[in-house]
Formats: sequence, C-alpha cells, structure tokens
Amino acid sequence: MKWEGLLAIVGHEAVFSSALLLSGRVSAAQVRLQLTRWVQTGRLIQLRRGLYALAPAWRKVEPHPFLVANKLQRGSYVSLQSALAFFGVIPEHVPVVTSVGPGRPEMLRNPLGSFQFRHMVSKMMFGYIRLEVASRQFAFVASAEKALLDLAHLTAGADSPEYLRGLRLQNVDAMNIQTLHNLAGRSGRPKLIRTAKVIESILSGEEGETL
Repeated sequence: MKWEGLLAIVGHEAVFSSALLLSGRVSAAQVRLQLTRWVQTGRLIQLRRGLYALAPAWRKVEPHPFLVANKLQRGSYVSLQSALAFFGVIPEHVPVVTSVGPGRPEMLRNPLGSFQFRHMVSKMMFGYIRLEVASRQFAFVASAEKALLDLAHLTAGADSPEYLRGLRLQNVDAMNIQTLHNLAGRSGRPKLIRTAKVIESILSGEEGETL
C-alpha cells in the first residue's frame, strides 16, 4: 500500500484501526509492516496495538479526546470528572480523560492526550449515551447523573455531604433528580441510593445555586 492510498481510505477518519485496511486480497503482514514504517517516519501515530491516527501534517480531522478514549478501550464510556466537566456540572478543567469499562484499570498517554480507565462491574454498565462530541465524531458518555453515581461508586467516602459539596456542583439544570434516583435504584447499591438522596438534599437546600 502506498501513502496516497492510505490517505484515500482514512484521510477523513479521526482515528482508525488496522483492520480497516485488511479487507480484500491484501497481505496482513505487509500492511502491518508498512504501518510500522510510517510510524517510524512520523507520518502515523500509534495509539495502541492496531489503533492509529494521522500525524498533524496530514490530519484533516482533529480527534476528539472522548472518541479516542472509546477507541483505546473497547466497551468503555467516558464518565466521572470528564463527563461532569463536559456537561458543565463541575467548574474544573479536567486534563485527563476518565472512563469506566469492563477492561482492566490503566493509564495511557500518547500525543493525543492522557486517558485513565477504571474497571466497572458489568451490572453497573448503564446510564451512558452516544453523543456527537465533535463534527461527525461520536462517543459513549455517561449522563451527568450517572457520572456522579460512578464517581461515588469508585471513590471512598464520596457519598458524604462534605465530599459532594466539595465538587461545587453547578449548572444543575443539566441534571434531573428523578433520573438520578432511578439510576441509583437500578444499581441496587445502598451507597448510591444514599448519594442520590444527599445530592437532592444539597441541591434543594441551595435552590439550584452553585454549591
């Protein structure tokens, strides 16, 4: 495969899998060898085994970090502080994209960003949606309500009023209290049911203002 041929296939992709190039009568070994050469010459960025992005000089699409996170660990969705910041529910900028999924915990860093993955049990894999995070780029992202519950689930003491007030929740119109209670009930976990009650108490006490 020539470089122009690769660009014709993946030029408008934010990231791409080597599997995309293996259809038809092609040699998988030759394709992988050529990809390795292009990585070595700086034309491609290898994000992990079998996953690539074009280097900036040839890039027509700027990969959104949430899309990259989804691709780095299959079955994962963006959650925790990253989803909360995305919906404007917490004021802080979050430099690391945090996701949860069925895979092993890991921290990955590459030229497209830093990505942390937390393990989530299968029974808690709900409450996320597919969003267009950039033009024609889609990613699975927890709802604001589920991101809060995921954070409480994975963080010791995160169901306490002190911890939840410390998040300085804002833009509360982005959340629905009934949805929060429904998701907590679906989890069947007492900690998350308590978390939902504490959040409702905090929000009602502050009348929707920044906490």
